[in-house]
Amino acid sequence: MAETFDSPRDLLDAQRELHRVRADLAALYKRLPWSVEPLPGWKRTRDQGYYYETERADSPGWTEDEKAEVERLRARQLELATTVLTHPFWATCDDAPTARSALKHAHEHEVPHEAA
Repeated sequence: MAETFDSPRDLLDAQRELHRVRADLAALYKRLPWSVEPLPGWKRTRDQGYYYETERADSPGWTEDEKAEVERLRARQLELATTVLTHPFWATCDDAPTARSALKHAHEHEVPHEAA
């Protein structure tokens, strides 16, 4: 069984939100066009001398709203990561690396709340 630590509630909350923000950002990146700015697509084949065949459709680029959402999520991710990494709790741990690892996985051991 993994070692447990008495992490403060605010640290657990920050880590939990950091997981959510990272997941939201990853999902957003998957939905967005491959290029931030509008760019033409391409097709590269072995006949053209390329080792791998690759193809990309034209990219319309990201809208201003999409750029703003990425910026908002990245800023929040940085803020939360800073909160977690600089939390005073780490100075009180005898084994901070193990405690940090346990914190990263704490959400996996939580019991989900029942929907009311």
